Amino acid sequence: MKRFIILALWLSWAAAEIVANPLDSLAIKPIAKLESAIVVDTLPTADKSLSIVLFNDNSWRYIRTAEFEKDSTAFTRCWNTEKISPYRDSVALSSIPMAVPIRLVDSLRAYHYPIKGRITSRYGVRRKVNHNGIDIAVKVGDTICSTFNGIVRFSKATDTGYGTLVIVRHDNGIETYHGHLSKRLVEAGDRVVAGQPIALGGNSGRSTGPHLHFECRYMGQSFDPERIINFASGDLRREELLLKRSYFSIYSKYEQDWNGEKVLADADKKEAEISAERRYYKVREGDYLGKIAARNQTSVAAICRLNNIKANAVLPIGKVLRVK
Repeated sequence: MKRFIILALWLSWAAAEIVANPLDSLAIKPIAKLESAIVVDTLPTADKSLSIVLFNDNSWRYIRTAEFEKDSTAFTRCWNTEKISPYRDSVALSSIPMAVPIRLVDSLRAYHYPIKGRITSRYGVRRKVNHNGIDIAVKVGDTICSTFNGIVRFSKATDTGYGTLVIVRHDNGIETYHGHLSKRLVEAGDRVVAGQPIALGGNSGRSTGPHLHFECRYMGQSFDPERIINFASGDLRREELLLKRSYFSIYSKYEQDWNGEKVLADADKKEAEISAERRYYKVREGDYLGKIAARNQTSVAAICRLNNIKANAVLPIGKVLRVK
């Protein structure tokens, strides 16, 4: 207990420095592992959006406060502790943007793999049925951890194929599903931190052997968890994910080609920049190509090339020309 008092006093002093020092420049980062650590105390900081959590192994980390989570739409929209899929009836796939940039970890860098292990079944179509997550070989009783900070939205033994299921909705808006469990260590409404044990692996539900069924979903839509986690090493593949609507297809699997993903992302960014630079002009009475070119600081030849017209083309009033 004395060690915790000393640690608490030091952390209280350190927390007072948060306002003066941006989080991303802190010399001490949150721990990467918690394993079986148990929360023993929570301390306030000078930043009302952060608290410090102390664990029984003398480790600690920053977490978002309940006030922060209360203000976050991630924990209000379609929040339901009784339904497995509350988004299904209220959020259509077509309403989700074509691409959503998701910051997987913020300056707190709070991340922990659910469990490292051999993948026995991947995301995709399996025996003519959609397999919306991945299966990881575990032993009954193996510890399953929360991937990011968040709040437990669903925690029940179900009569579905999931069996005993825990769903955590995270600060970044992603939900993680943990199925076929033997025991739940958290209840709906519990706040959890990355790496906190939330369940024990098992063989419940529609399962042919002990394994963890792990899903990642955004707005109710599943995508391949291997896009964000390397389950062999336990590492997070990247800190920010450009989550494209096309990834929600059961046929859109992660491939070991993040360089290719980067090329595509860079191409999308370049296209967006080019699109932003485009300029258009609506033909008015008395306009002719030379006058339009001079007004828009370009040339007649350039306007003809961009619009596939000839220099002597008749320009109807109201016609829209691309000039840049």
